[in-house]
Order: sequence, then structure tokens, then C-alpha cells
Amino acid sequence: MEFSKYFDHTILKADAGEEDVNAICMEAVRYHFASVCVNGARTKQVSCLLADTDVEVCTVVGFPLGAMSTIAKKFEALTAIEDGATEIDMVINVGAVKDGDWETVKKDISEVKEVCAHNTMGKEITLKVIVETCLLTKEEKIKACETAVEAGADFVKTSTGFSTGGATVEDIVLMRKTVDAKAEVLEKETGLPHKRVLVKASGGIRDLETAKAMIQAGADRLGTSATVSIVTAE
Repeated sequence: MEFSKYFDHTILKADAGEEDVNAICMEAVRYHFASVCVNGARTKQVSCLLADTDVEVCTVVGFPLGAMSTIAKKFEALTAIEDGATEIDMVINVGAVKDGDWETVKKDISEVKEVCAHNTMGKEITLKVIVETCLLTKEEKIKACETAVEAGADFVKTSTGFSTGGATVEDIVLMRKTVDAKAEVLEKETGLPHKRVLVKASGGIRDLETAKAMIQAGADRLGTSATVSIVTAE
């Protein structure tokens, strides 16, 4: 895969203005990044700017805490899709993870996945599930990734970049191993092939060395705002 296609070019800061977002989109087109990742209010703007390009429109949902109701996440996802989003990065219900309430965690993801799969635009939208690894124990990370696979996620993602830590090589290795193993289990249980669930590293990826380390560890996508400086250093 072309190196630039590993990257979601990200602008999620609260004070990002119209011209800031325009500039990010132009950079994404110039360097052929995988997507531009924005907050929901900027989805329509980005969709218009990226029309007829090879760059996807990625919108965050339940961001950055994941603590809102499932119905709110569903509405946010549907609105983003109607505004032109082709990828959704949703934050897991971290509080439910800490409670060990895996039924709630799975339902939260499954219902957003349903919106991604069946929506008014008639499009299949990629769903990435942010597990916020910095807040979880190793056992919680494993169970969160397994639950995301069961709920139909297309990706598991390390971090929002707005909490106490970001992506680590160790977490990418663990997440890659976990989602692959869970897919194998589901294949054996159902007798049907299971899609390969991908892994996205996000948070603290600011240089070429770190980016390459994440890819070598098993990341299929990288979320960063330092994208241009990384790809031009290659």
C-alpha cells in the first residue's frame, strides 16, 4: 500500500476554523491521504472539498468521552453520514467497560454499526471503534477489542488523543493479536469466513520513526495531525 494511504489527516481541536479545515483538506488531496478526520460540524464542508477525490471523509462520534447515550451516538452518526461522511470513528462507552457491563458496550457499538450499514444514503460506512487504551487494563483492552469484533466493527482504534495517553507499539501488537484471534473463533463458531478487522493507531504519532513502528507492529491506519511532516520525511 502507498505509504500516504496509511494516514487519517486529523483536525479535531475545538478552535479549528473554516480556513484551517480547508487547508487540511487541500493537504490531504495533495498527498493522497486515506481520509480527513473532523468533528461533525465540519463534515459537510469537508465532504464538499473532497468530492471527486480519493480521500475519504471521516467523522468522530461520541467524541471524546464516549459517555453519551447510544441514541445520541446513532443520531450523530446518521447526521454525519447524511452530510457526506464515509467513515465513522466512535468512542466506546468507557464507563461501561470499567463496570464490566459488556452487554451495554456491545449494544452501543452494534447500534452505531447498524446506522453505518443501513442508512438513508444507502451506503456501507466504515466503522472504527476507539477503545481509549490509556484508560484500560490489559484485560479490558482485550475484552473491548473482542466485543468490537462481535459487534461488527471494521477497525479498532487506540485513542482519541484527548485523554491521558495515546498509541503505543505494545497496544497495537495486543490489539492486532486480539482481533485476529477473535475473528478465527467466530469463523469456527459460525462456519463462515469473518472479515479481517483492522487496527488504527492514534494519539502521539508525530514523527516518521513512530509511524513506521506502529505499522510494523500491525497498524493498518494512523491518525495524526502531523501527517505532512511525517510523509515528507520518508
